Amino acid sequence: FVSFAVIDTDGALAFAETQRGGTAALFGGDDPPPRLRDARLAVLMSSGPDRPEPLHQFTPGDPANGLITGHRLPNWPCADGRPQNLIALDLMRSGAAPEQAIANALAVDPAADAGLIAMDLTGRIALGNSDAVAARDDTGQALVEDEATGLRVAVLHNSIHPHRTLAALAVSAALDAVAPADRIDGEASLIGVPLVLGERRHLALDAGGKPVHVVVVDAACLEPYWEGSAVWRGDPVCAGGAGVGTVTREVYCIVRDGVVVGGRGGECVGWRL
Repeated sequence: FVSFAVIDTDGALAFAETQRGGTAALFGGDDPPPRLRDARLAVLMSSGPDRPEPLHQFTPGDPANGLITGHRLPNWPCADGRPQNLIALDLMRSGAAPEQAIANALAVDPAADAGLIAMDLTGRIALGNSDAVAARDDTGQALVEDEATGLRVAVLHNSIHPHRTLAALAVSAALDAVAPADRIDGEASLIGVPLVLGERRHLALDAGGKPVHVVVVDAACLEPYWEGSAVWRGDPVCAGGAGVGTVTREVYCIVRDGVVVGGRGGECVGWRL
């Protein structure tokens, strides 16, 4: 099952859910509608099929305060009769930060079979497990803020192996899905492109986006026979003397007398604008 909740582009709480098929079935195999796809704040919980209805009880939220998800049974009444995910949400409604909401909600019933993730409207995230769940030997968790994109992602899981590496992998996949590090906005063949010696390695384009030359810093690249990556991932892409992007896909070049005559495994360099 999947229970997916967002505060959508209109500032409203919205849900999508499925009992079977996982995320591939969430929107009938299609992309999410724009108001969900472009939402800045989103949570989900997923596990085995045929869970109690309504599924959005697993991912409650309030458009004025934030969203809650978790794992195990965060929807099940704990010692005081309330589900811990709703306790956390009520604490946020009362002004508690996500960290305080999580800690106080879990403290209500340390023996509960639940873990929680809370996110407020600013995107701050906190997560934690009850004492009982923290004692398990199959859990994993990760909370990462990516400086390059400003994205924050949190993951809790259990009973999926190898459990020691899974949370970090899930975070990396989520970051890459939203802001792929290998995104390509433009590409072109390097065949026939000359290499020239300079102070900083970069790819130079003309006004139409076609490579004019590749600036290299090693004179060995200009010898009669040379092979290697003439321009590296992360190198600048320039047009008219100004930086316009960054190389995201390299080419293993075959170079003769300073000119690229072939490539091994491909000939097109790619860049992100």
